[in-house]
Amino acid sequence: MAPSESQTLDAVLHQITTANNLVALNHTLRNNLPRESRDIILASSLSSGQDPLSVLDLRVNTLGVLYILSARLNVPGAIIPPSPLIKDFCENFIPEHARLAPDRVTLLARGIVRLAEQMEKPSWAIQPLLNLVQRYPPHPSFLTTLHSIFLLQCTSMWYFTEALPILSIPITEIDTNLSDLTYNDNVLYHYLGGVALAALKRWSEAEEFFEICMTSPGTVPSALQLEALKKWKLVQLISKGTASNPPKYIHPNLPRLFKATPYHTLTNAYPHNVEQLRSIFDKEKQLFANERNLGLITQALDRAPRWSLKKLTATYLTLGLADIGRAVKINSEDEVRELILSMIESKDISAKISADGTVTFFDPPPQFTKQEVDRVLREVQDQAEMLQALDLDVGRSKEFLSKAVRNRDDFSSGGDEEIYGMLGNAGAWDEPTIYS
Repeated sequence: MAPSESQTLDAVLHQITTANNLVALNHTLRNNLPRESRDIILASSLSSGQDPLSVLDLRVNTLGVLYILSARLNVPGAIIPPSPLIKDFCENFIPEHARLAPDRVTLLARGIVRLAEQMEKPSWAIQPLLNLVQRYPPHPSFLTTLHSIFLLQCTSMWYFTEALPILSIPITEIDTNLSDLTYNDNVLYHYLGGVALAALKRWSEAEEFFEICMTSPGTVPSALQLEALKKWKLVQLISKGTASNPPKYIHPNLPRLFKATPYHTLTNAYPHNVEQLRSIFDKEKQLFANERNLGLITQALDRAPRWSLKKLTATYLTLGLADIGRAVKINSEDEVRELILSMIESKDISAKISADGTVTFFDPPPQFTKQEVDRVLREVQDQAEMLQALDLDVGRSKEFLSKAVRNRDDFSSGGDEEIYGMLGNAGAWDEPTIYS
């Protein structure tokens, strides 16, 4: 059935350009068109053949452009809007207007990803999505559906650095009126954030993101949370040489599920049981690859000798290269020497190698830059000045002086007089110099 005259794009355009109340306009665009054909109408052309997006102002008509643009990017066979216009909208839309239709913002983001795939330029979507996710929320600490869409595009394209402006701001606010969020949006965002940060070797930050993902409360643990737990353990092995127990507030089924995986056996054997580590790796290599953990496991295994050697420094003051090689399961003394020199260079250990191959370990000397020393001195001086000012204010107060005089007059016992005698002339203070 053909749409009525009030249900044509010409009528919609008239409503957009003449609306005085954006809330009422949003209600009209959402409810006055048949649900099953709404986006088809919005994705059509004007009766004159003119493109409605060429008529509307991206800023003045943010809400109307959002509806039309998101429809055209998602309706099969619709006229594809020019990519510069999409980028222009993402850079210049009015966030307060767009927040009236959060579902359309999500639809727009997904349409941008789809268009990039059709163009066979997936990386093209990253900048428009970044603009959306930075500009749409009232504050960067708010989680939206845009976060996981953007991060999924970054991680799938290995554009990890591009995600840092978003990942650097912790998520502390969630508002379901701002974005049509689900439980999975939070889990997926922090999982993908951990993946990106681990790829950039920002281990402590990656560990934090994986932990948020795996400890997000839910009635049952998700498969993604189990994957986050696996990566959380591997990141700890790489950065700390050992894996800790999950927090107590994690879903109790997750640790049990983890224990049934080869990751649990690998974690227990790390870093000393080199033969078992190699056996697990050889046996489960395909599984690790399928679960996208082969790179992390390879890094962990490569660093196992370093952690074994580092633990030796807590027990021994001197060791020969051959002894160290036996302890860390490296047969070549030359390889052991290279490993030690590498660890010294990266400041993982403090040691020196003598001409006869004896390695002496020692505690690293404390090192402070001039800037750090100056900063500490300034802080101490500031604190001293504050305390001096406080003492002077108290000493000048009428309440303090009257109480001091009253207490002195009340002293009549020999013991108290003896104490004052011991103090001598300590009461004759020169206020400006006593705390200098």
